[in-house]
Amino acid sequence: MSQFRLTHTAGLSLIALALFSPAAQAQDVTTIRTAEAIRDGALADNRAMEIVTEITTRFGPRPAGSDSEQAAAAWVADWMRANGFENVRVEEFPLIGWERGTDTGAVVGRFAQPLAVAALGHSPATPRAGVEAEVVRFTSLEALQAATEAEVRGRIVFIDLGQMQPMQDGSGYGPQTRVRGLGPAAAMAKGAVAYVMRSVGSDYDRLPHTGTTRYVDGRPTIPSFALAAADADQLSRLVGLGEGPIRLRLFSSARTYETTSQNVIGDIVGDERSNEVIVLGSHLDSWDQGTGAIDDAAGGAITLAAALELVEGGRRPARTVRVILYGSEEVAQPTPETGNGGGVYVRGVGDEAVADHIIAGESDFGADRVYALRLPSGAQGSAFQTAATQVLYPIGVLASSVPETSGGADVGPLAQAGVPVFRLAQDGTRYFDLHHTANDTLDKIDPEQLSQNVAAWSGLIWLIADSDVTFRQTPAE
Repeated sequence: MSQFRLTHTAGLSLIALALFSPAAQAQDVTTIRTAEAIRDGALADNRAMEIVTEITTRFGPRPAGSDSEQAAAAWVADWMRANGFENVRVEEFPLIGWERGTDTGAVVGRFAQPLAVAALGHSPATPRAGVEAEVVRFTSLEALQAATEAEVRGRIVFIDLGQMQPMQDGSGYGPQTRVRGLGPAAAMAKGAVAYVMRSVGSDYDRLPHTGTTRYVDGRPTIPSFALAAADADQLSRLVGLGEGPIRLRLFSSARTYETTSQNVIGDIVGDERSNEVIVLGSHLDSWDQGTGAIDDAAGGAITLAAALELVEGGRRPARTVRVILYGSEEVAQPTPETGNGGGVYVRGVGDEAVADHIIAGESDFGADRVYALRLPSGAQGSAFQTAATQVLYPIGVLASSVPETSGGADVGPLAQAGVPVFRLAQDGTRYFDLHHTANDTLDKIDPEQLSQNVAAWSGLIWLIADSDVTFRQTPAE
């Protein structure tokens, strides 16, 4: 028996009867029973594992704008057509691509030793001879911002915020990723020649976590690197010895180039209210070091497989279910006109069509099990939430009292345009062990947990798609 199925004891049955009385259900009994059947069929299906295997095997890493991302997008579009999706299209947009090249780092001088580093995305190359300078260490972004220019000028800034702690909801990521996004600009403003930071990750593998930096006024900052956790500890200890300056030599041959990325879009067209659209999002691009299995080929596989579960056996939802595999989620861009597949989609469909979008959700947090459902604020405590809980509780998904407001990087622009968003929250306890590293590979995906994701998505989406519930309104008391 699946570890995600609850044992149906007499006690649980009594609890279920108390919680899920027919008067509290938003949908009729047939809709709920169909959602339960779709859920159970998805648990026994390995289609999502087949999709993620195809994408990661055929195309490997898929950096935004690269040949491999473009080829993967063409393959997904063909797969959609072959599997009955309608209105399949590839929506291209301009992008500044970034290619890593070679990156190295080392302590030089008295304590000479190599360091495991990864250049941060969209940071520029060093000079051909590399850059060598004394390290100045800070323990927070705020400490760097408060430093004098004299403390920083001509040096390599090193920020060690301390190791990120693994958390189920991934909430440790935000404070750490600020250091990656804003640190290079702050160091450059004070005259630093390069920037290094502890990897944004919760593991102690000697594999640095990459990720994007930000442009300043449309221009790149300074050569910037992430250190593997063990190497960050080592560098902090060396500085802490207090036996004179510690010097680093860093090298990067990274380059940028003009290219295109794309969104891949396909519909399961509704048979009654086809103009009413539900968006299931993920992103197709990945970083270059692994094969982008958990970030985010898994998300695309989950949403594609969930959409197909809805129409097994000739079923057809009332509303249209639109699956979008967005391009260029991972990287910053110098101008608003480049990159940002989520923004491109919203601008492309226009305000009138956005108004017909019922709800949107995004799968972009790996492949481990879903444990909670977060609905828009208007659905908190509603009859729909009760019905959704009836369908999802047997596979270990609980209703959350925390409303979903942001949606995620890709569907965030829809949320900003007024479209309600939901989240099927995944267990992220080990996600940041693998995120943006060479360890993000297919073998890290548990097929059973992946199928539980598909079951949660497909059961929930049937309830939404085969109903007239609108999440833009607050439920009546």
